[in-house]
Amino acid sequence: MRAVEERYPTQVVVIGVHSPKFPNEREPQNVRQAVLREEITHPVVHDPALQIWRSYAIRAWPTLVFLSPDGYLLGIHEGEISAESLVRAVGRLLARTGVTTSEPFALLSLLERPQGPLAFPGKLAVDPSRDRLVVSDTGHHRLVIARLDGTVTTVIGDGRPGLVDGTFAEARFREPQGIALVGETCFVADRGNHAIRRIDLAAGTVGTLAGTGRLGQGMLSAGPARQVDLRSPWALWHRRGLLFVAMAGSHQIWVLDLASGIIQPYAGSGMEGIQGGPLERAWFAQPSGLASDDRALYVACPEASAIRTVDLPGTPNPKVGRLVGTGLFDFGDRDGTGDTVLLQHPLDVAWTGEELLVADTYNHKIKRLDPVARRCSSWLGTGQPGHEDGPPERARFWEPSGLATTFDRVYVADTNNHAVRVIDRTTGLVRTLELQGLAAPSD
Repeated sequence: MRAVEERYPTQVVVIGVHSPKFPNEREPQNVRQAVLREEITHPVVHDPALQIWRSYAIRAWPTLVFLSPDGYLLGIHEGEISAESLVRAVGRLLARTGVTTSEPFALLSLLERPQGPLAFPGKLAVDPSRDRLVVSDTGHHRLVIARLDGTVTTVIGDGRPGLVDGTFAEARFREPQGIALVGETCFVADRGNHAIRRIDLAAGTVGTLAGTGRLGQGMLSAGPARQVDLRSPWALWHRRGLLFVAMAGSHQIWVLDLASGIIQPYAGSGMEGIQGGPLERAWFAQPSGLASDDRALYVACPEASAIRTVDLPGTPNPKVGRLVGTGLFDFGDRDGTGDTVLLQHPLDVAWTGEELLVADTYNHKIKRLDPVARRCSSWLGTGQPGHEDGPPERARFWEPSGLATTFDRVYVADTNNHAVRVIDRTTGLVRTLELQGLAAPSD
């Protein structure tokens, strides 16, 4: 849509209609945060009762509806479409309707972007042996590196969206998400650029490891990493020279061989759903979080409100399994075992050495999950959005999206609170980490 707005600034008016799937998405305050997080500049109509959805007989997310200036329906497109194809289609419709130009549509924005040092942090990673915490400052299009006490040592990226390699000061990212730390190398899922970036922390440089910067279309296939169009990489996990990628846009898990430079699908057919079985037949639903106990890969599938398992290379007859979650429209907030458990749009998982932690994002909670017994229980968060430190029964989060663990702590990217929270694993006490020396990018 942004490409259409830039190509036809005085001929096309874009109006977003937000018809929610999850209960959390029905709350206006959460919709406002999503509009800011995605940097949407056109007006958005909140349609919590799906009235507009039904009046246009919509059946799928996303759906595009094209209207003429006098209100007649010109066409409907269901599903995703490339920016280039959409711009061409709009051009043809403009030619049919005879619209040439008009006064620019002026929108008075009532929402202000976050002014603090962090903006919608998405993911984080920690290396206690090097006293290092790396935070994806997603809304500011940059990476922040700090000591574990919060002292900021490095900022990578100038704060403006783009795909630029070079020094830390020159580099640009676009909505970076997942991070994998391997010694002095930091791998980043640069979601908005559909790329994977490699940061040399010792040399102070950023390079592009995979992706072309273009959004992949159709069924993506293997190839040299720099020549393959990727599709919204969201999370990363490294194991013995292999970098696993949660490719949210194609509903797959990919793997990049760092030695050969070849990237390819590892698990998932590309269909959206919760089907398990052999790797190539399995279905995922926008996989967005990865963790591992070195026996299996654990995957957070938010659109199915599920936590999945993927057998690692070398496993005989590898398969995709399921810990919790039963379908695309089965969600809620229920502790229990196996198929009785309900989550709501979980965006991350982390392995503590004993159990999985789940960022149950739309329930504003951190939960514990035993992968053997499939037993899930709420640990932190009241279930209501907020920002409150303290003991487990009082702590509140607002759409936590990223997790990282050490021996005694859990670090949380508390996205809508624009904060990093720290949890004492023994007591459950929650505090907000002050990132000392960090300022918002200059405008």
